[in-house]
Amino acid sequence: MTAAETSDLHSPDLLRTRVVEWQAPGPVAKAAMPMSGIEAMRAIRDGRLPPPPMAKLIGFRMAVVEPERIVMELEPHESLENTIGLLHGATAAALLDTAMGCAISTVLPAGQTSVTLDLKLTYLRPLSSRSGTISAEGKVIKLGRQTSYTEGFVRDGRGNLAVHATATFSMLGGEPKTLGNSRDQTPNETK
Repeated sequence: MTAAETSDLHSPDLLRTRVVEWQAPGPVAKAAMPMSGIEAMRAIRDGRLPPPPMAKLIGFRMAVVEPERIVMELEPHESLENTIGLLHGATAAALLDTAMGCAISTVLPAGQTSVTLDLKLTYLRPLSSRSGTISAEGKVIKLGRQTSYTEGFVRDGRGNLAVHATATFSMLGGEPKTLGNSRDQTPNETK
């Protein structure tokens, strides 16, 4: 590229602006504290609690809340793309980390939460702002007292699998609630 062509890339005609507004997370966390995880997730989905700042920054929303399962949706936009015009991989990582962590939350009592220990993603096909509504599904594989395991999937607007993920979460506070459909639970791991 010539210097003239490069300077054209800084043209005001190519400038984009995106304003993000969010609610302070501290008061929202305090309001959610007495709720069970599934109550808090449903309150966010239904608009009774504001979404976390990260959700506002990226632009995703909670679409499905079920015990052990969450689906997030995102209308992709070019502010999430990298220099080759594809959705940056960190977008899928943030979506999946959130969906899988929230899936664990759906079976936790008030006062208990989880944090990510590890997150492994396999990118299977590219995504872009032209991919249609992107969905990120998080599912609980195994719920334990100290460590829980999840699996996640990102699909494009046509339902094609684009990213597969697994993650391990550390459990904080309280004891997880036992559900009959948590796969591979053993009596010594949950109460």
